[in-house]
Amino acid sequence: KSFGGRSTLRENTEFHRGTPGGCPFGDAEIAIKHATNVNWLADADSMLISLGGLAGKLTQRHLGHLKTRIWNRDYVGRPTSGGIVSLNATITEFMRAGAVANARKLFDEMPQRDVVTWNAMVSGYCKNGRLREARQFFDQMPRRDIISWNAMIMGYVHNSSLEEARKLFDVMPERNVTSWNLLVGGYADEANVRVVQELFQRMPERDVASWTILIAAFAGEGWINDARKVFDEMPERDVRAWNTMISGYVKNERVEIAESLFVKMPKRDTCSWLELINGYVSFRRLGDAIKLFIHSPDKPIVSWNAIIMGLIDCGLVKEAHALFEKTPWKHMFSETNLTVGYFDVGDVRAARKLFDSMSVRDEVTWNAAISGYSKNELGEEGLNLYVQMHEEGVKPDHATFVSVLSIISSLPSLDSGRQAHGQILKFGFDSVVAVGNALITMYARCGSITSSLRKFQYMINHDVISWNSIICGYAQHGNAKQALDLFEQMRLTDTKPNEITFINVLNSCSHAGLVDKGRHYFNLMQTYYCIGPTSEHYTCIVDLLGRYGFLDEALKFICQMKSHRLVPSSSIWGALLGACRTHGNVELGELAANQALLIEPCNAAAYLMLFDLYTAQGKREEAGELLALMREKGVKKEPGCSWIE
Repeated sequence: KSFGGRSTLRENTEFHRGTPGGCPFGDAEIAIKHATNVNWLADADSMLISLGGLAGKLTQRHLGHLKTRIWNRDYVGRPTSGGIVSLNATITEFMRAGAVANARKLFDEMPQRDVVTWNAMVSGYCKNGRLREARQFFDQMPRRDIISWNAMIMGYVHNSSLEEARKLFDVMPERNVTSWNLLVGGYADEANVRVVQELFQRMPERDVASWTILIAAFAGEGWINDARKVFDEMPERDVRAWNTMISGYVKNERVEIAESLFVKMPKRDTCSWLELINGYVSFRRLGDAIKLFIHSPDKPIVSWNAIIMGLIDCGLVKEAHALFEKTPWKHMFSETNLTVGYFDVGDVRAARKLFDSMSVRDEVTWNAAISGYSKNELGEEGLNLYVQMHEEGVKPDHATFVSVLSIISSLPSLDSGRQAHGQILKFGFDSVVAVGNALITMYARCGSITSSLRKFQYMINHDVISWNSIICGYAQHGNAKQALDLFEQMRLTDTKPNEITFINVLNSCSHAGLVDKGRHYFNLMQTYYCIGPTSEHYTCIVDLLGRYGFLDEALKFICQMKSHRLVPSSSIWGALLGACRTHGNVELGELAANQALLIEPCNAAAYLMLFDLYTAQGKREEAGELLALMREKGVKKEPGCSWIE
């Protein structure tokens, strides 16, 4: 019976050969084009073979093309034309490729269903993150087998709903080793080793996976000796158990033992080589990493990229580039990392040259270059590159707009920001939290605090960065009351403040002269939120106390930094020096200036503040000597500049 129109055996055979599953085409784009140029397959079994080959081997982008070019043509119109086994498998393939609506349509039109059909729907909904629909199907099942229960538990575990998984596990009529492994693995992912041990001891039977999960849990907590004891007690081991033990040693900084274990392995797979290569790279044994990569049978591109990244992280960008050019293992990911590396060391010209030479560039590559210009304070070049990206037809993603908004914030340019906001709405990224946060910051820095607040209020979800951005915006605009009101609102939510939050809060107190509140929040940060003060927090509190004449107390705060293992920075002494200039305290001002200049001998701001202090107190001789010292050391004040649109 025909599943969707006429087709011949020759066409079917040619199509199968044309898919990446085993074909002369080899190229996924050609396979997709071929799939849409022939009449569709003669029966459901033939369709399943083709869909299975494609869904297992194509990227998500290719599968998306398949959905739009093929599956939306209403090929799921007459489900009676195939056997129930074929139709069940087709539902699975639809779910695997994210075509949930098509899977549901096929399910609804099937004249008969068995437990496998229901299991395919439950499992498919779980894999697509739609737990509510999965649970509805599970509850409606006329009959369940152990696979049904395991599928639902797996969905809960993989979607971080461990409590629901445990409830379902506890009421299972029967369990197998897979049921236990799913739950134990879920607790291992949550780093709850106590429960992992408890469940492992209760297991009526164990397989290799059970022991491997326990090894991974111990190693993840740093209990590497306990992990090795479990490994040695295993009745049998597979290659995954060996890999897990090697990975544990690498993560616990015992690469030598990982190396000896690798040598003893009876059988290795690609992951075995990858784990040890990554271990060498993480400890900067790059020569050993390269040797091992050369001897590896599969030459995993992930390992090669890790080696390139290792050289880049060591600041050896040119050496990494030279190695990349001399070897046959070239990949766009490595080229992108090299571009980022050149930007990170400030070699913008080399970064752009490499970017322009790339034959293939995706949105990640463009984002890396735009962000690189931003980090090197070349915002206008970054915006020009974004325009070029648009002209070449590359679709931006949410990360693109985060970088663009960061550039606009640093310029700042309100008109450009509004244009970018319009494009964000057009591409549908307005609901992305990271983009919303960048918009809040952009509007605040461009002077439109009203637009910043409006964007914050329209956001459905807020994270700590959202709150920090709007609080910082009001603090920078001198509206301390509104900033502190927002902080108190934040405390009523589930979002906990972090170090950045309290820097903004203390800055607000400083600008508004709220000395008592500043002391209160400084203590609240430590006692209630258990956040240790950083150098930036001390700078804020010293600035607050110094501004309003509490100079001795400010000095005491600086002295107590040692108790938190902090060294006073030049900016902290500068804050105290500025306060001494305001309140005419020459003796303490000289102390602060000397300490600041010990840290930064050419700090022009420290010289000038001390000069102003001497001049204001009538110490013209000392002021003249200070100017002579500045000329002798070649210290000059950087000229200020500003611009408007």
